[in-house]
Amino acid sequence: MGKILEHWFNLKAHNTTPKTELVAGLTTFAAMSYILVVNPAILGISGMPVDALITVTALAACIGTVIMALRTNYPIAMAPGMGLNAFFAYTICLARDIPWDAALGIVFYNGVLFLLLSVTGVRKKIADAIPKALKIGVQCGIGLFIAFIGLKNAGLIVAHPATLVSIGDLSEPVTLLALAGIILTIVMVSRGYRSAILLSIILLTSAGLFIPHNDGMLTATPEALIGLPAPIDTTFLAMDLTYPLVNLATCWDLIFALLFVNMFDTIGTLIGVSRKANLLDKNEQLPKMGQALSADAGASVVGAALGTSPVTSYVESAAGVSVGGRTGLTALVVGLCFLLALLFTPVMLVIPLMATTPALVMVGIYMLDGIKQLDFEDLPSVATATIALIAMPLTFSISEGIALGFITYVGVMMGCGKRHQVSPLAWAMALIFLARYVFSLM
Repeated sequence: MGKILEHWFNLKAHNTTPKTELVAGLTTFAAMSYILVVNPAILGISGMPVDALITVTALAACIGTVIMALRTNYPIAMAPGMGLNAFFAYTICLARDIPWDAALGIVFYNGVLFLLLSVTGVRKKIADAIPKALKIGVQCGIGLFIAFIGLKNAGLIVAHPATLVSIGDLSEPVTLLALAGIILTIVMVSRGYRSAILLSIILLTSAGLFIPHNDGMLTATPEALIGLPAPIDTTFLAMDLTYPLVNLATCWDLIFALLFVNMFDTIGTLIGVSRKANLLDKNEQLPKMGQALSADAGASVVGAALGTSPVTSYVESAAGVSVGGRTGLTALVVGLCFLLALLFTPVMLVIPLMATTPALVMVGIYMLDGIKQLDFEDLPSVATATIALIAMPLTFSISEGIALGFITYVGVMMGCGKRHQVSPLAWAMALIFLARYVFSLM
């Protein structure tokens, strides 16, 4: 077995051992396993069956991670992306009133387009043409959006006719428990608990067994601790591939937004994790970036076929890297863990939506990390990022934040006499988004 692992993963050259890779894989899984609960909870808002989504999430994470491991030999795990799942449920399905099977078709075309751009090398030209400020604004805006969803789900933030939003009823036990969970999760993360998010979900779910809610308890008693996973016949190959083509005039911006977010989220994660694993070359480039991006894109296509939002690389992979994970063997361990976790489907089915609030808020906090990269002496950059990041949670739409970010960037650069610094792609996107708004008013 040792010779086989050495042949496949070149462990000695990466100064690692099977034991180290095993521990690293378990560590990464502990850090990102919350997605098994959070992804079904978010996508379930669109009307998709939650029980099937647990199975789909695990399978998509497993297959995507294995693709990354065999294609690149990197210790990078994959799963349906946070932010991308919120975009799927809240923007595509709820705001645009698009059926979830048609939304899966949009995800499929996004994955195919991403794959084509990756294998042809065009994605680098696109990446270079997007202003850095907009990339930062989108990342941080998605973070705020995700955190806002978490606060809303727990009743900490509620609708108000005069102020649009307001504080919820903190006398409600459920709301207080969610607030306590947020604080506890932040404390555990600060103290270095790698599975803090998962622990918070377990603790809040357990507490819910004793809290009355809607003529019962907040957390229902599971039928069993271990059981077979739910079938995925309702979501497998359920994607409607004709809807995006027939309605391209109203779907193009959704496909673009998914591509935009997926591309830069993936690139940022790959570079960040690879730097921690010392995988970058002397020019700070990832040697197998093309293979990694194509693996990411291919995983999104597979995910759409299974029935989930885009699959992407996870920054939590850095947890495994920090304990010595250096090769694809770490990723394979993560993939196997996702499959084994399906045995606990009966328990995951009773986890209340409120218990995911600390996870969503913590992920939002992580994504706000990009704000420190802004040059606050450069007002056009700060303005662009600010408009994008504020617009996303307030409009409940990632695509609207991207659109307003492009328009703001080009408008400010023109007014400041810096239009020669604006790339042709940025010009084109700003004009297209502006035209969309203008013609929608006519």
